Amino acid sequence: MIKLKLDDLNRASVEEFKQQKKLPVTVILDSVRSMHNVGSIFRTSDGFAVEQIILCGITARPPHREIEKTALGATSSIDWSYVEDITEAISNLKTKGYQIIAIEQAFNSEMLHTFSPSPDQKFALIFGNEVNGVSEEAMKLIDNCIEIPQFGTKHSFNIVVSAGIVLWDFFSKLTLKS
Repeated sequence: MIKLKLDDLNRASVEEFKQQKKLPVTVILDSVRSMHNVGSIFRTSDGFAVEQIILCGITARPPHREIEKTALGATSSIDWSYVEDITEAISNLKTKGYQIIAIEQAFNSEMLHTFSPSPDQKFALIFGNEVNGVSEEAMKLIDNCIEIPQFGTKHSFNIVVSAGIVLWDFFSKLTLKS
């Protein structure tokens, strides 16, 4: 087995990426504290070609070198915006027909592996603060709550790990189905 070199990867340019079909997912970051986490979620969102990222509350915004350290340029490829009030961001997406889903541990949450996203639906996935999770204000406005099953002692994944797991699940269910 031989590893691929960068030239072998046939990566899209930023311009090509902006024109390609996107996963019908908007990522909402609800007061995410760590700029490294923000940058990593940009990079992960680029990898799965999500539509956009909406940064809310105290979430840091590009340009910032601490975000770029992990984003590796994805802040240029992914469309993003900042909306201070998460309830305003959610309301705007609801009027555009998005299903609003918190990624959180909550009563009556649906386990990720049982959730079947409709290919005709657009989704907004809310990832919350590293300590407090998705805000109570946002939880009052969601349509659904998805929980990632966990089996260890911590019952907590890093937000970037959670985003990677959930975005891969949506990507595989919406685009890789046979």
